[in-house]
Amino acid sequence: MTHPGATTGSATRREHDLLGDREVPAHAYYGIQTLRAQENFHITGVPLSHFPRLIEALAQVKRATTRANHALGALDDERAAAIEQACEEIAGGALHEHFVVDMIQGGAGTSTNMNANEVIANRALEILGHEKGDYEHLHPNNHVNLAQSTNDVYPTAVRLAMMLSFPALTEAMDTLIGALRDKGDEYADVLKMGRTQMQDAVPMTVGQEFRAWATTISEDVERLTRTARLFQEINLGATAIGTGITTDPRYAQLAARELSQLTGVEFTVAADLVEATSDTGAFVTFSGVLKRIAVKISKICNDLRLLSSGPRAGFAEITLPAVQPGSSIMPGKVNPVIPEVVNQVAFEVIGNDLTVTFAAEGGQLQLNAFEPVICFNILESTRVMTRAMDTLAERCIRGITVNREVVDDYIHRSIGVVTALVPVIGYAAATDIASTALTTGRPVRELVLERGLIDEHRLELLLSPAAMTRPVRATATGTIPALTEEAPDSGEIGRPLEQDPQELPVPDDGTV
Repeated sequence: MTHPGATTGSATRREHDLLGDREVPAHAYYGIQTLRAQENFHITGVPLSHFPRLIEALAQVKRATTRANHALGALDDERAAAIEQACEEIAGGALHEHFVVDMIQGGAGTSTNMNANEVIANRALEILGHEKGDYEHLHPNNHVNLAQSTNDVYPTAVRLAMMLSFPALTEAMDTLIGALRDKGDEYADVLKMGRTQMQDAVPMTVGQEFRAWATTISEDVERLTRTARLFQEINLGATAIGTGITTDPRYAQLAARELSQLTGVEFTVAADLVEATSDTGAFVTFSGVLKRIAVKISKICNDLRLLSSGPRAGFAEITLPAVQPGSSIMPGKVNPVIPEVVNQVAFEVIGNDLTVTFAAEGGQLQLNAFEPVICFNILESTRVMTRAMDTLAERCIRGITVNREVVDDYIHRSIGVVTALVPVIGYAAATDIASTALTTGRPVRELVLERGLIDEHRLELLLSPAAMTRPVRATATGTIPALTEEAPDSGEIGRPLEQDPQELPVPDDGTV
């Protein structure tokens, strides 16, 4: 079987490890341990290079540790310069195709760490004028991995990769929020029926519906950013289990400082490195926020599909932009494919979160061996959610139109508007009006006027969009303050309050 990165029939070089000798493709910057990992882990088909930010993070961690080791006198000038140059090139996008190990792997990330060590070492050897594989001059373990273990390098790199990845998601969220708010402004004056439990409730505006969707997403932009700060605590310098074996006492703080300078992210060394080496709580928390966002965005897509159902035999309140034909057998059918694909992304993210939860719980003693699946699922959730947000905003939300005649007809035929009359005519009378309207099909307005419960002028004010879509003031005695066409100055029906209700003086006229 041909492996990624291998060239059939190409020249090879011989490398040695504790299991013996193997032939490695001569062109490859990876080495024997990466080759073995390729053979062992045919799992997802998704290599490390699928996530460029992870490769960048690995290179920056290796660059920071190289600087620390050089400053401490543990690494000579020539080797340090070559390793750092190789890391800088990789962080800039070079040689990513040689990061070929599957994202899900046994060994707690050792194969990922060795893939990085070998690529960096072989590029550094070239910089020094040597052939790839001439490890007596510069070795993947002895020099690139000096004072390190997979158990501190890998989780540190994963944390950095997530810090580098999530801003693209928050930007996509901001784009979606902007599109929803714009649509809310566009249809701020259009009255429609709100619904609860799939039944008519009370009126609202289309603008309120879209702005509510914008608000629910905007709540989590800051929450995601705040949660990501958990990744700024790292265990670099912990080495195998947190005791710092093989390191200089000054190394951990120095390496963290170098990493901060290289990345612009302020990292701190965990106070208890033994605890930090086995702890995956930050991943669980961050994944939980991703799930929260996925649940919210999926619910919005459910609403969009429902409100656009039809176009003749459904709600048909809104029309989604047609982006492709919908059926191979039914002419003229157009499906809500954008909300559907975003729903599916949300389902994946929710499932990924469960995987992260189980993997975090499954850790044992001084190490969690399952960080590779945690890394894969969180990075994948971040990636697909970013694309889903952009797709929903650009290919769906911005092109939505409201079918004004449909929503207006629903309003006029619905009995839900009677709720607005309860403070004036009372619950019992309003219930009787609703029941009669439901059985006869007659409009609420017509029945109210016929029974002389409210004069026509007051009824129109009570059933105005302003009165039915925001808090207004009525009296406890069943009457309302004087209603005029002009805006009253005490927050009565038809006028939004200018002050916070908590700041308004308590009236002494018995009103509530």
